[in-house]
Amino acid sequence: MDQPLTIQEILFQSVKGKLAPNISFVHDLSELLGISYDSAYRRIRGEKELSLEELKTICIHYEISADALFNLKSNHVIFNSLAIGEDGFDIEKWLRSILKAIRQVHDAKEKEIIYAAKDIPVFYFFEFPEIAAFKIYFWNKALIPASGYENKKLTLEPPEELYETGRQLLSHYIKIPAIEIWSEETISSILRQIDYCFVSGFFSRTEDVYSLCDTLETWLNHVQSQAELGLQYMFGTTPDGIENSFKLYHNEVLVTDNTILVKTNGQKKSFNTYNVINQLITSNPVFCDQVENSLRNLMQKSTMISGTSAKERYRFFNILHEKVNTLRNRIERMS
Repeated sequence: MDQPLTIQEILFQSVKGKLAPNISFVHDLSELLGISYDSAYRRIRGEKELSLEELKTICIHYEISADALFNLKSNHVIFNSLAIGEDGFDIEKWLRSILKAIRQVHDAKEKEIIYAAKDIPVFYFFEFPEIAAFKIYFWNKALIPASGYENKKLTLEPPEELYETGRQLLSHYIKIPAIEIWSEETISSILRQIDYCFVSGFFSRTEDVYSLCDTLETWLNHVQSQAELGLQYMFGTTPDGIENSFKLYHNEVLVTDNTILVKTNGQKKSFNTYNVINQLITSNPVFCDQVENSLRNLMQKSTMISGTSAKERYRFFNILHEKVNTLRNRIERMS
């Protein structure tokens, strides 16, 4: 009869699942703990127990939940938080944190992302510079009172370094098998934000509002093309990717928040959005299983509009285009 795995064995299995194939686990561990290769090997083989300080260092460095490690099946779940505006944590640091996480997923041998999208998935904001510029401006304006944007006008030219980070984020995301669940309200948030910024006089030029609406329509056409092909690719490039690696679902009523479940090499991590774009992140297995079950249930109550579902796909995207046109007409009446 097989002996159950020790906590140390479970820990090192979790670490190995997070490392890219080209990274030596022994080297990484010895560098982290300041020990020799021989000492690292003895810990990995279970010949020497980790100290509490070593356990703490490993869990923090590799972002492993102690709750998940000890398999505490309780109602208490430990989350890491990515919160804009706290302790100097700005948009750039937030984007780089998300980029680091998406790179780890991209480098995993087995991977999948399930994204219930109340709003446009954050990766897509960097498909076009106009959308990126608007979202970066809005985030700074709404989320960071002391960001220097108090009296700044909105232009459609994004900060170069932030845009480049976002492009890297997008380029990794589109290479990961993904399931997205949208509703007819998925685009509504950004449309309300555009309307708010226009009414508030934040745009430096009125014509930029119309340009932004045009860009949104181009982006919708691009997403529709990806759904038709069943794969994701960068706008303006030749479609290339793994067939059926992108699945898009339309849910009519139940997408009420932004929830992302990431699966890599048999492990799960849940990203739960609060306060617009802040993230609560956990690898707690019980919680992640609950999230996956909920998302799978949501998929069963949704209509797949990728692949061969042409009629439903056209109907859905026509509704989204009409929402953009409604905003454009409203702005024209106010101008």
